[in-house]
Amino acid sequence: MVSIKNLFENDDVRTIEKRDNISVIEFQRDVSVNKLTAINEYYAAKMNVRRRQVLIELNNSEFVTSAGAMQWLVGNIESKTDVKGVGDFLGKAIKGSVTKESAAKPKYFGTGLLALEPTYNYILIEDVGSWNNGMVLEDGMFLACDGNINTNVAMRSNISSAVLGGEGLFNLRLDGRGLVVLESPVPREELIEVELDNDQIKIDGNMAIAWSGALNFTVEKSTRSLIGSAVAGEGFVNVYRGTGKVLMAPVRPETVSNILNYKSNVRP
Repeated sequence: MVSIKNLFENDDVRTIEKRDNISVIEFQRDVSVNKLTAINEYYAAKMNVRRRQVLIELNNSEFVTSAGAMQWLVGNIESKTDVKGVGDFLGKAIKGSVTKESAAKPKYFGTGLLALEPTYNYILIEDVGSWNNGMVLEDGMFLACDGNINTNVAMRSNISSAVLGGEGLFNLRLDGRGLVVLESPVPREELIEVELDNDQIKIDGNMAIAWSGALNFTVEKSTRSLIGSAVAGEGFVNVYRGTGKVLMAPVRPETVSNILNYKSNVRP
């Protein structure tokens, strides 16, 4: 029998989202400060720059996380990797190298509570089954998912234009039914969700952080000719065609993926 105190009943901790067995808590302020950091932490909390943490309740079930995401666990929970042999490891290593995700993702199974590392990024919980033939993620978004979900590699359908446009050729794809937890540099209330019904959307840059697996994703010239693209002041755009949805940031940092590359530096 396990009893956890000073977590959910802590007046500095607020549960900001709960879906099925996943809870997202947010620390309203950082009190582990000194006189040199107190001012920065005070204004950070005022601007919604706060630590957030994902807690997963396992009930004879399993969950997959990105490598190094686990902070602590309690209860009868065991872990294993999703690698089935040398050949499988090499295949996952190749997938990891092209999607910038960890080659081997730990799988936790049993009954108890699994706590992931706190982050200053925003947490998104999405139902993979509602994304029309799975969902594809921008690099670095994946944090954890239900054990029933399969992780694969989605390849850009137009290789030559992707190279010319400076985009990667591969992305992580999730298939199946269950919940996935994502890390985002943009809060959910600012993300724009575009639903396509046999239509298309063109985006200048990596503002899309997730899109339906049924969509055809290419990188194309913004106009029909290179000269026209130069005159228009645009080069290449990301094009999503078909039926499905796209989750898009309202502004373009340098790129969404570049922002997420700094997430290891902002963890406490």
